[in-house]
Formats: sequence, C-alpha cells, structure tokens
Amino acid sequence: MIKVTVIKENAKFKKISLLGHAMYDDYGKDIVCSAVSSIVITSVNGILALNKGSLSYLVSKKGMTIDIKNMDETTQILIGNMISLLKELESKYPDNIEIK
Repeated sequence: MIKVTVIKENAKFKKISLLGHAMYDDYGKDIVCSAVSSIVITSVNGILALNKGSLSYLVSKKGMTIDIKNMDETTQILIGNMISLLKELESKYPDNIEIK
C-alpha cells in the first residue's frame, strides 16, 4: 500500500511524504503506482516551472518526500489539487493507497 502523509502548518501544506508500493500488480504493471507517479511528478514539475524555490523533494527506493518552502497561493493551490487527485484515486483503490 502507498501511504501518503500530508502535514500542514497554519492551515497551509508544509510537507508530503509518499511511501510504499500499491501492490495492485507487479512492478512495472501497477496502474495505481503509475497514477500516483504521474499525479505527483506532474504537480511537482508544474510548481517548479513557476518558481524553482517553492519546494524541494527527495526520491528514494522507499518513496518521495516533498518539502514546501513557499507558502504562496499558487503553490498551495497546486499542492491542494495534487492531494485532491490522490484522494480520488484512494476512493477507487482503498486497498492500495491511503492518505492521512
């Protein structure tokens, strides 16, 4: 299962961690992992294209951690959109992704 942890500070997104594997199918064939990757990578790249200093991220074999450095409205809206998309995925695949 992919576990997504969302940390807010003063009602604003501060940090997001994504850990694990969806286990929907084998590595390379897992549509849930693919969807999560697409959602997160597209969101992060879009935010960084607007402002390179707005966040930093670390990718490891276990998952990904995103640290939001800029609390501007655009970054917050795009992170909120990313979380909404992940929640939609969670509603369809509750055995494979969990958001806290």
